Amino acid sequence: MSVAAFITAQRAEHGVPYAVACRGLGVSQAWFYKWRHGDVSLRRARRAALDAAVAYLFRRRDGRDGSPPITAALRDLGWKVSKNTVADSMRAQGLLARPKKKRRGLTRADKLARKAPDLLKRDFAPPPAVNQRWVSDLTEIPTGHGVLYLASVLDLNSRRAVGYALGAHHDAELAAAAVQVAIAVRGGDVAGVVFHTDQGGEFSGGELTRVCARAGITQSMGRTGSALDNAVAESFHSTLEFELLSRNRFATHAEARRAVVTWLEEYNTVRFHSTNGMLSPVEFEHGRRRPGAKSYDQLRRRRYHASTQKNHDEKKKKKKNEAEAAAPPETSLEPLRDGHQHRARTGPPLRPQGPRSPAATGYGPAATASGPLPALDPGASAGPARQHQGQATACPRERAVQATQPDPSAPPDQDP
Repeated sequence: MSVAAFITAQRAEHGVPYAVACRGLGVSQAWFYKWRHGDVSLRRARRAALDAAVAYLFRRRDGRDGSPPITAALRDLGWKVSKNTVADSMRAQGLLARPKKKRRGLTRADKLARKAPDLLKRDFAPPPAVNQRWVSDLTEIPTGHGVLYLASVLDLNSRRAVGYALGAHHDAELAAAAVQVAIAVRGGDVAGVVFHTDQGGEFSGGELTRVCARAGITQSMGRTGSALDNAVAESFHSTLEFELLSRNRFATHAEARRAVVTWLEEYNTVRFHSTNGMLSPVEFEHGRRRPGAKSYDQLRRRRYHASTQKNHDEKKKKKKNEAEAAAPPETSLEPLRDGHQHRARTGPPLRPQGPRSPAATGYGPAATASGPLPALDPGASAGPARQHQGQATACPRERAVQATQPDPSAPPDQDP
């Protein structure tokens, strides 16, 4: 039972007023009445509408969009909302876009083939125009009739998938077919394009080399097994894996072909891309720009600073742990004074303890042999207030012992 329900039950069963119950439990009356009557504020109504809109946009693309593209879609609909607010709404509703998954590479280098030099050097910044830099890679699509392979070609200017081909064999003919489709989509005049891939045997084979030579395309290759040397193509296939392959199971090659082609069409015309300022590749190529969108350089600097700050914090924490492990344990000692030594801050030193006689304690037969103990002086145990006035206090045992001893200042007793 919640606290608010408990307050309501106390009123119904025992007649305890709401104000008394709230005051006794230390909760706000406004909070209780908000729970009882419902939060009818404009802020709550706006948040409820925002949650509904976020849930709709998330399910519209089968949960494939995170907070950045959903934020852009909300702004297109007229909402004034930040990415953090959308992320908080998704977190509260349990809407998770992409979990992490271990990567498995398919690159198999041909040791006898000629390797082209790396002309990009991991510089994947969008060029000023289309048909200047292309990247390509192959991935596999599991089906009930065996594995189907996809070769794709992306233009770095807009991240558009300008060419792709599907086949049952992971070879140079499939890669060449994807390049030929890209050449046809771009109108045939693609001379001067830098075509960047990895060093897989399908990209260094004779068929692809001849197609690139006839079209005037210059080949570029990164290192084998290094995903960062071909990061854009790897990221594209990772998106395909998350948004399509992880959510569907294909019985035949034909079913997989239809699904992949549909997804590629949606990727080029509908799906928002952060590099394009939250625009689809086709919209970006047509000249549309979103006001206030961050450029590629701004996004790269932001990610670099976040990564640098994270590494700095980790190194700082590591050094602190090493220093604490190497330093001797600290003791709470008072500072040295003239003529004094260190003494732990645990109070005054204890006096040696030993067995006490009944006379010393003030109790027992020996203590009461001379008569009953006198009454204690109530003013002698006045506490700290008497100490502040310069009068020392004594415990009951010490006062009892002092009472049994003769007073030297008193006049001697005279016989009658």
